[in-house]
Amino acid sequence: MMLQTRAAIGILELDEGHELGESLRAPRDHSLLNPATFDRPIVTEIVEGAFAETVIAGDPSLQDACIRAARRLVERGAGVIVGDCGFLIRHQAAVSAAVNIPVAMSSLLLIPALLRQLAPAQKLAVITANSVYCTEDMFGIEDPANRARVVVGGIECGEYVRNAVARPLVRTSIDTIEREVAECIAQLRATHPEIGMLLFECTGLPVVANALRSSTQLPIYDITDLCKLTLGSVACN
Repeated sequence: MMLQTRAAIGILELDEGHELGESLRAPRDHSLLNPATFDRPIVTEIVEGAFAETVIAGDPSLQDACIRAARRLVERGAGVIVGDCGFLIRHQAAVSAAVNIPVAMSSLLLIPALLRQLAPAQKLAVITANSVYCTEDMFGIEDPANRARVVVGGIECGEYVRNAVARPLVRTSIDTIEREVAECIAQLRATHPEIGMLLFECTGLPVVANALRSSTQLPIYDITDLCKLTLGSVACN
């Protein structure tokens, strides 16, 4: 009987620097970089120059670096490619055109489909690392009425984002991440009681998604959900 192998997930990683001893730490439960999240092997390539603040602000010069890293992932056996920052959606078209495997650079790709899951009077809340740069042109929505149903909340003023852009990267506690995201959600819901679903742009937030599903009683999607959907479409070799 021929044995089948499951396709590896290729991750375009940000250039985050290295905290002393960080490389010895296992990825957190439910995180994008944890193979157990997908029950698949993971291969990664750092996108040269893709520092968190650079990716968030949108540096067009990163496009070629993304393409080069994506092609290296294909050479290393990746069956799908995903981005390690939701703001990499700016390079979705270029990377998908450069390789011959499925590419999902950001959870923001889910927005049009998620709106169709909701009742017309409900809103989708996007929780992002930076609400200033998470703009409507990233949502893939043409209809102004549907654009108005997407509200954005950012955690850019909190400890988690400060640590994420530090050199070297500083790891933030799970409790702090959960608290900061919960506060952001609460503020959004106070202003927009019509919110019926949450989408995490930031790839660091899946580690608190289950806890916040329980506390908010709202459906929550993140990059790992998109990865699982994409991986499920790829045949075993």
